[in-house]
Amino acid sequence: MRGIGRLARESGLSVSALRFYDGAGVLVPAHVDPHSGYRWYSAEQVLTARLIARLRRVGMPLAEIGRVLANAGDRPVVAQLLQAHLQRLEDGLADARRELSTVLSLLDQENPMTATRITTTTAELAPALRAVRHAVGTDPELPVLTGVLLDLTDGALQLAATDRYRLAVCTVPGAVVDGPLRSVIAPAALVDEVLAVVTGVTDAVTVDLDGDDIAVTVAGCRLTGARLDADFPDHRRVLRTGSAHRLDVDVAALRAGLAAAPVRSIRRETDGAPREVSVLSLTDDGALGFGEGAAGLSVGLDREFLLQALEATGAGQLVLELDGPLTPLVLRDPRHSGHVSLLMPVRLS
Repeated sequence: MRGIGRLARESGLSVSALRFYDGAGVLVPAHVDPHSGYRWYSAEQVLTARLIARLRRVGMPLAEIGRVLANAGDRPVVAQLLQAHLQRLEDGLADARRELSTVLSLLDQENPMTATRITTTTAELAPALRAVRHAVGTDPELPVLTGVLLDLTDGALQLAATDRYRLAVCTVPGAVVDGPLRSVIAPAALVDEVLAVVTGVTDAVTVDLDGDDIAVTVAGCRLTGARLDADFPDHRRVLRTGSAHRLDVDVAALRAGLAAAPVRSIRRETDGAPREVSVLSLTDDGALGFGEGAAGLSVGLDREFLLQALEATGAGQLVLELDGPLTPLVLRDPRHSGHVSLLMPVRLS
């Protein structure tokens, strides 16, 4: 047995930290003297203290440390817990890099001599714009959502749009970026002008970002607009949500199922306006169902929003992530890993 001071020296934890972990129930002394209140620890607890010290050094939350210790004899469970924490750290590092890159972007926008050029083709840009355009917001009180995000902070061109009720993200494959990596919001009017020109045209496209100005050159036309002066919401945090139920679905079959399934009319909570709601569910055998399923796993969705998301995805197969009435429905295009649509659920009762 050793006292708290000796355990602190052997483990690298401070005495105050050991007292805290005792109170939290993570590392309880093997014996506490009833008269003096001195804490005494066994030799086996030295390893536990060292494990806690290392896990705390990498920022693992106390509750997760407790789970690691509780499952110390189950190697697969511990490995899963450690991997989950490592993923959180990597996500946090990616977020930090992105924020610092945005800082540089903001500084670059202060310098009119610094510009960025994106080179792509109509064959790549047009479907990507159509994949996200339907999710652009129209609320004048939220101007930050009334455009399409052009995000270069990861080195590739990613488009995103959201109106708070749905989110669409699409990566433009093969886009070449020359200049500082930045993130700007293109107004919906400019996006619509570009879509009108590139539809049915095969040609190269250049997008120039210079300060507040956005210029798109394609098929002999130069279309211009001013970026929206706002910060787009951090949509990546929403997209990281995992799913326990991933279904391979044929778009045509899903459309047919929606057409044949009953539709519920529910009034919108914000303004009381009626809207049609479709209900998707998971059947007892793990297949996609329509209407509230016996398995109890179902989600209500704005029917118009769902059909628009399917239209943006196009024909073929998609991966549907369905996790219940409170979790957003996610549609992923298996042909394009960067094409994701997310629909917020509608409360059914």
